[in-house]
Amino acid sequence: MSSSRVVRVHARDEVAAQSLRDGIARIQSELEVTPAFPAEVEEAASRAAAAPRLPDLDRTDIPFVTIDPASSMDLDQALHIEREGSGYVVHYAIADVAAFVRSGDAVDVASHARGETLYGADSKIPLHPTSLSEGAASLLPDQVRPALLWTIHVDDTGEGTDVHVGRAQVRSRAKLDYVGVQQAIDDGTADEVLLLLKEVGELRLQREAARGGISLPLPEQEVEITGDRWSLEFRSMIPAETWNAQISMLTGFAAASLMVYARVGLLRTLPPPRQHDLQRLHRVARALHIDWPAEQLYPDFIRNLDSRKPAEAAMITACARLLRGSGYVAFDGEMPADPIHAALASEYAHVTAPLRRLGDRYAGEICVALCAGTDVPTWVLATLSEIPDVMKDAGRRAAQYEAMVLGLVEAGILHQRVGETFEGVVTDVDEKDDTRGRITIQDPAVEARVTSSAALPLGTEAEVRLTQADIDSRSVVFQID
Repeated sequence: MSSSRVVRVHARDEVAAQSLRDGIARIQSELEVTPAFPAEVEEAASRAAAAPRLPDLDRTDIPFVTIDPASSMDLDQALHIEREGSGYVVHYAIADVAAFVRSGDAVDVASHARGETLYGADSKIPLHPTSLSEGAASLLPDQVRPALLWTIHVDDTGEGTDVHVGRAQVRSRAKLDYVGVQQAIDDGTADEVLLLLKEVGELRLQREAARGGISLPLPEQEVEITGDRWSLEFRSMIPAETWNAQISMLTGFAAASLMVYARVGLLRTLPPPRQHDLQRLHRVARALHIDWPAEQLYPDFIRNLDSRKPAEAAMITACARLLRGSGYVAFDGEMPADPIHAALASEYAHVTAPLRRLGDRYAGEICVALCAGTDVPTWVLATLSEIPDVMKDAGRRAAQYEAMVLGLVEAGILHQRVGETFEGVVTDVDEKDDTRGRITIQDPAVEARVTSSAALPLGTEAEVRLTQADIDSRSVVFQID
């Protein structure tokens, strides 16, 4: 796997942070979201933070570490991996939100209203007050914390063979970040746990390919903050992030298997691609002169695409349509009609980010009860059927917030460059109007609308002129003359 690809920016492609923070405040007002909580919620969170319900089981002997972006303080997960014969044991500690939050209390009501944490540049609308999410409930280093401790046995092929989750006290030994982990592995200074993270992560990637899972190799557009200046860059996941994500996914598969077997739970789902969508993708591949043998399944085709090549970057963008429509389904007694997450080619559950997603708390509680052989808590079953709609609304709001913030930063960076020309790649064309689409500019790192008087050349490099970069409307438009 290649290292991350980062597009660096020039000084003129930066913008002062304060003007953008003012714009983000307007976005929050438009969406009626705010980082602040009512006083009664903050007070309830402070009381809970001072008196967590600690479980009896003490597993502070396990030398856990957390691996997150360097600036993160809402640490949901801590891991430890060790060898077991020819296989492995993965210990995965997940923040125990229910040790602080009770059903129906002020913090619980507020978290149901929010659904999930919203992210945009250096702004965050947290799911829980920071006294919990970045304090007492976060798995910060050298602090005893209540956790849901997952123990997953993995064989020498990377397949999970046995799982148990229960409440325990844990203590992280170190707060690591992806870049530091990658550097330690690359330069040979990594300890056994990090080497095993790579080993198990790569085995899990092989299992994903064998299973028919999909990972889109498309760099993400991110806001880079240096001092009081903001810029944009395209960044691919580095291997350490991918390996770490595979441990989270391993836990999600294990959770789903528990809930499916017991016929009660909350699954993350994605419908399979429709035949006409696959046919459209084959037409796009032909238009881009990319070979796609008729017998090759689309996960294998996608896996071999290279986002550094203009035509294949456009192909990846087109393939992203197959991953739209994800959601949640709750069930109790009757299995849902469509329980599969098509991109993962299996049943799957979100359980590893309860500080940031409400649904994870519910799914985690169900799995703890199933492993203990006890009844699922009444409060979980009483509101379980409502959670898919709560998470659907939250996901829509999160995507809207992120897109609005990115649009603001793009317009802020470019608003003084209207009339200039740029080199870009046409990555999408409107199906109903082939003179409209999307273009990706590498310098600065911008994705925006593009128009033309003739049909847009999908998947090819083009010289475009910036015709609009409006901060107030957060809109950027390019034109092919």
